[in-house]
Amino acid sequence: MSVSELGKIIKERRKILRVTQPHLAELAEISVNTLSKLERGENNPTINIITKIADIIGMELSLQIKKV
Repeated sequence: MSVSELGKIIKERRKILRVTQPHLAELAEISVNTLSKLERGENNPTINIITKIADIIGMELSLQIKKV
């Protein structure tokens, strides 16, 4: 999954939950600018940031072995 796809998923979930960017950023203890860039696929967030945001919006990360 690309950063752009991840950002779209986070944005869609945030909107479904009717959470504003400033509120989610505050809950995740990141700047609104960082969240905005993440949603647009313009930055490379750490796994800690992604995990924290996912937890707040009721999602989880999982790793799978690639099928070759």
